[in-house]
Amino acid sequence: MDTIASLFSFITWPVSWVIVQFHTVYGTIFGPDTGWAWGLSIVSLVILIRICLVPLFVKQIKATRAMQTLQPEMKKIQERYKNDRQRQSEEMMKLYKESGTNPLSSCLPILAQSPFFFALYHVLNGIASGKQIGVIDEGLLESARKAHIFGAPLAAKFFSSEEQVTALHASLTDVRVVTAIMIVLMSASQFYTQRQLMTKNVDTTVKTPFMQQQKMLMYVFPVMFAVFGVNFPVGVLVYWLTTNVWTMGQQMYVIHNNPTPGSKAQASYLERLTKHVTQHGKVRRRSEKAIVKAIVTKGRDRNEFERKFINALNKAGLAAQPDGTVSKSAAQAAAQTEEGAEVGTTTATATGPRRQQPKRQSKSQRQTAAPRQVGDSPSLEKSDTPQDAKPEAAQQSQKPGSGTRSKAQSGQRKGGPQRPKSPSKK
Repeated sequence: MDTIASLFSFITWPVSWVIVQFHTVYGTIFGPDTGWAWGLSIVSLVILIRICLVPLFVKQIKATRAMQTLQPEMKKIQERYKNDRQRQSEEMMKLYKESGTNPLSSCLPILAQSPFFFALYHVLNGIASGKQIGVIDEGLLESARKAHIFGAPLAAKFFSSEEQVTALHASLTDVRVVTAIMIVLMSASQFYTQRQLMTKNVDTTVKTPFMQQQKMLMYVFPVMFAVFGVNFPVGVLVYWLTTNVWTMGQQMYVIHNNPTPGSKAQASYLERLTKHVTQHGKVRRRSEKAIVKAIVTKGRDRNEFERKFINALNKAGLAAQPDGTVSKSAAQAAAQTEEGAEVGTTTATATGPRRQQPKRQSKSQRQTAAPRQVGDSPSLEKSDTPQDAKPEAAQQSQKPGSGTRSKAQSGQRKGGPQRPKSPSKK
């Protein structure tokens, strides 16, 4: 480990300078020789490095998503050229080139963080051996040697000898208890980060060797941290535990807000998004608009969770637009228009006079009753009809469609002259 750390000695000076600057700030609050001042300086170094690595982390997410998308094609190539390794490699490289992906992009944050990790290890190892490294002079070196975190010196290791621990003014039992707890926490945080990635943020519809590799790493990485952790100084364990916690929180944020398509995290995310959109009728965030836009663009290639999301919007009378926004569907707009027209008609009827429908008469009433004028009184209806009015009433009753026939008409044939009656036999 010392040989590897010496290879990154070129970055030792900037790392030590950053630690000293943070130590100056925290030393005024907690005291320059306390473990809080030096421990928080290391934690602040981790946070600063991880903030600078955020663009690489975003690139790592995109590369991982692209690799997951290519898994079916990669599996076909492996099955087609399983007996020709060279042709298989050529086809793989051709697939990477056409899709614009790089398998090494998923390892960029770890590779970029490695020089800082080994430089910090080199600095802490120098503190343990009493050597001045970088900008840490003799006064800062003596202050760092006095700093303890829960009774364990920054430069002490799990397998440090009793003489080394005594020279740092500490107890071997305290050192081993603190380092053991930190190694367990470091391995557990790494395992949980990898587990939530596998159980929540992996497309379950595609079974590929990539998933098996991720499962192996989920168990291999914690074991590696446990094996190598016993050789790390307490300060390095603080560094690595902090970066694991940062990675875990960063991973939880990505899974919650930008899940992998087809994963369980996407199903939960789309359920929350459906509830919000149906309640408010709009998409509020730019990231949500980007996800809705991607779902609309897929068309028939949507997965099960995305189809449920579109169907839920349609049931609520909403439609997802190509630009990522959500608006009322045509059927919903037409229904609202009809509802508005009905409300307007009801209002007009309530404010104006209602039109009374005439009372319907029976067939016998229509045949026998004479047409009633507007100004007639009930007494005239009961009185006998004048003789001069009878021919007029008879003419009205003979109109087509009136349904009544006179006695003269009943004895006549339609469309022809009357047949002469034969003389009666008396």
